[in-house]
Amino acid sequence: MDQSEILKPEKLDSTPKGHPKGLYVLFATEMWERFNYYGMRAVLILFMTKALLLDKVFSSNLYGSYTGLVYLTPLIGGFVADRYWGNRKSIVTGGLLMALGELILFACASVYQSAPDLSTFLFFSGLGFMISGNGFFKPNISIMVGQLYPEGDRRKDAAYTIFYMGINIGGAFGPFICGLVGDTGDPADFKWAFLAGAIAMLLAVVVFLIFRDKHVRDPQGLPLGVAPERGLEKGRRPHPALVYLGLLGYSAVCVGLLYIDAEKFSFLSYLMLAAIIIIAAMIFLDPKLSGAEKKKVLVIFIVSFFVIFFWSAFEQAGASLTFFAEEQTQRNLGFFTVPASWFQSLNSTFVVIFSFVFAIIWMKLGKREPSAPTKMALGLLFLALGYFWIATGVKDVGPGIKVSMIWLIGMYAFHTWGELCLSPIGLSLVNKLAPFKFASLLMAVWFTANAIANVLAGKLSSLYPEAGKTTSFLGYEMSNLHEFFMLFVVMAGVASGILFLMTKWLQKLMAAKD
Repeated sequence: MDQSEILKPEKLDSTPKGHPKGLYVLFATEMWERFNYYGMRAVLILFMTKALLLDKVFSSNLYGSYTGLVYLTPLIGGFVADRYWGNRKSIVTGGLLMALGELILFACASVYQSAPDLSTFLFFSGLGFMISGNGFFKPNISIMVGQLYPEGDRRKDAAYTIFYMGINIGGAFGPFICGLVGDTGDPADFKWAFLAGAIAMLLAVVVFLIFRDKHVRDPQGLPLGVAPERGLEKGRRPHPALVYLGLLGYSAVCVGLLYIDAEKFSFLSYLMLAAIIIIAAMIFLDPKLSGAEKKKVLVIFIVSFFVIFFWSAFEQAGASLTFFAEEQTQRNLGFFTVPASWFQSLNSTFVVIFSFVFAIIWMKLGKREPSAPTKMALGLLFLALGYFWIATGVKDVGPGIKVSMIWLIGMYAFHTWGELCLSPIGLSLVNKLAPFKFASLLMAVWFTANAIANVLAGKLSSLYPEAGKTTSFLGYEMSNLHEFFMLFVVMAGVASGILFLMTKWLQKLMAAKD
């Protein structure tokens, strides 16, 4: 970057109106990345069961391990960005690794019939590169949204909601396009879904590279996300070849972690618990943090615990709910059969529709606007209502009997309302409460809660009852879909009630001052 660009800030308005252009650069970048991720996710469980011919239990657990690691690796990406690279370099690096992962999956889907052993190797390798790339990309672009605004700016909640709306345009079109070209009924076509994801990921990187210097700047006009001053001194930085070898080794570790967890020993839950304990110790034992800062950090850890219950139920979309869409949902519209993968576009489509509605509601409420913990408790309540809706739709319905699409559509609407109350609000909360020196690391804690939830989601999906099979969770037996969906009603409902009761106390911690 030209040094003159760093020293030449953009002209700032005396009064904040609208949103910085940098917000739209970031959500355009994230939009294409989400096209890539959700498009691939929409066909992943179907590719495993229809092309690779893996059974549903193993596929569900592997799905949970993959998505769990996707949200765990931001711990590494956040640390590297905070200490050495900055957000900008991490985003570009992560995007390129994910594009490479999709291309490897394209190769896997091209040879699964002729070379099954090679296909298996490519499958785990592709997922590993996706995992490692996401670790660099995800926490860094999210944290930059809040840094576009001055301290205490009330536009932050609305900005994160708009950001969430923007990225879900990609989340809506990803499953639609990837399902259209890949989920055709012929397993050989899944490769085109992975290729579409690779193209989208490369577009994300190009958009960010073109517009970041001009628009992604802080309120003073200085560029955001540059390498920190405390990073490696210029003269001591490693040779680029060593960096590339390090990235290759890091991706190989991700491949190995995924393979071992799926094939040998399920260890991810223990790894995640250890990560949370280590991060908590690093932060709470830091003598430079004040008592008020530590109380605010405690709020982040508490709400992150509650979101585990939300995402473990919500993330059934890519696993058990895809089985339900494929096998027990009436998908015929005249002469056209709706691909099961298309239902994963519903959530993101509803986010696009309702994001502005929720942003306006919060702004109109003004001083009566619910606190962030209250909004998150509402999110869990909406999630429980969504599962109660679909549980009602399948009550007394026998195995193999297909039900109307309205039950899935209605459930995804409730889940979207819950997501809009919880996810963008949680992202904004972390940004507001996190001490600057631990900003990316605490955003990674938020994603670690997602990681734990995704691993749990895979294990819960493996309990999906079919053909008269009875499964159980903590002593609760499930022999039909009604009982299976009611499990999530109870989980989310109880978590919502407890969080509602804790909101006043959490508000006091959030307002703590030294």
